[in-house]
Amino acid sequence: MQDRRRFLPLILGFFSVLLPWFCGSLNAAEKPNLIAIVTDDQGQWAMGAYGNKDIHSPNMDRIAQEGALFLNAFVTTPVCSPSRATYMSGRYPSELGINDWISPQEASEGLGLEGQTWPAVLQQHGYTTGMIGKWHLGELEPHQPKHLGFDYFMGFLAGGTRPMNAELQRNGEFFKSEGALPDRLTDEALRFLDENQKKPFSLCLHFRAPHLPYGPVPEEDTAHYKDLDPEIPHGPGMDLEKLKRTTIDYYASISSVDRNIGRVLDKLEALDLTENTIVLFTSDHGYNEGRHNIKTKGNGNWMSGGVNGPKRPNMFDTSMRVPLAIRWPARVEPGMQITEDVVQIDMFRTVLGMLDLPLPNNCQAHGIDFSPLLEKGTIPQREAIFGQYDLHNGGLAYMRMIRTPRYKLIKQFNAKMMDELYDLQADPGETKNLIRRNAKQSDQVQKVHQRLEEQLTKWQQSINDPILNDRY
Repeated sequence: MQDRRRFLPLILGFFSVLLPWFCGSLNAAEKPNLIAIVTDDQGQWAMGAYGNKDIHSPNMDRIAQEGALFLNAFVTTPVCSPSRATYMSGRYPSELGINDWISPQEASEGLGLEGQTWPAVLQQHGYTTGMIGKWHLGELEPHQPKHLGFDYFMGFLAGGTRPMNAELQRNGEFFKSEGALPDRLTDEALRFLDENQKKPFSLCLHFRAPHLPYGPVPEEDTAHYKDLDPEIPHGPGMDLEKLKRTTIDYYASISSVDRNIGRVLDKLEALDLTENTIVLFTSDHGYNEGRHNIKTKGNGNWMSGGVNGPKRPNMFDTSMRVPLAIRWPARVEPGMQITEDVVQIDMFRTVLGMLDLPLPNNCQAHGIDFSPLLEKGTIPQREAIFGQYDLHNGGLAYMRMIRTPRYKLIKQFNAKMMDELYDLQADPGETKNLIRRNAKQSDQVQKVHQRLEEQLTKWQQSINDPILNDRY
């Protein structure tokens, strides 16, 4: 009996050391994981779950069917780098100094993302963070993923690379990959999941597809469209046969991503991680592919006679709407369709909300946490969505946008007779600009125009928009 009493303090001491470790391990195991998948240049219309019957996207659709599909998801800017910067930081492009896509010259001069990102916050809370694929947020040392919240990076820092046999880098070491880029990025993603399955992780998987050039892509992805006569928009002067061919190529590129998303979902099942892993799927901005007679996105070109004409900077909904689906079996009821307006600038606060992490001190992220919608909760009513885009690569435009449930105003600074006002209720396709040249506006249109412009100016003042003081 005395021997037992002699060992009792040792036993208690032993368990006092193990208990915190055990509880910490248990808590770590209970933390949800996150996989955030982003495509490049995918319009909301280019996904089966949104009603497109021509495209083959069963795995993107599966995320929506097994989780929540957001019917009204928007970005704050319709071009790559500024959009991705907002997605990571929750701040507007003009606040970050990234107003257009980052050109090679700008990257070499030191332009890039700075400040707090949501991956960095996750990293501080014990998540292993990985970034695989396209970065395009700066190439010099301070702007690389490892300085902005990522433990691991494999992909490419610049805006693009080849869709086949791409040159990539892994934590600073360059190598040439073999085969289709979506396949190689996904191979790396699966390896990341294997290596980090026993601890909380966050993986950003950013595909280059379906950005131009759309191909080549593997034959198994083009085979879905062998006999397809795709539905396409019909605009004046457009070469419809050429548009059909490019639409099929665009769809095949998306299908190459979709097939690989299926591999990620299968891996989660094999590792028994499906239940408590959030899978978020979206794109960096929308796309036109002939809609409004425009090729590509917010910095697109007019299409006519089978050629691309002058620049047509735009903030049409086709450029601003994105697919967004979130699957989380532990918390989200399958088949939900969410109608509230959500914006990419919400992502910083929403990711932290989903993971039940506090906002950091002096948080500068705008937007709202829309994660309550995933469990049929409510969010503050949003009176308007604001956006901005300053084209300076290959053209010049300074655009600001306010979008309410009824109207959209796009104001062009440093230009005359270029503003656009649309009644989204009467004209959801944005075909009739109510601010017509050489035409007198009705009293109602004048009042709407004035009210929206006042709201827009108030928002610009709130973010210290440099265009108000001509500081460009």
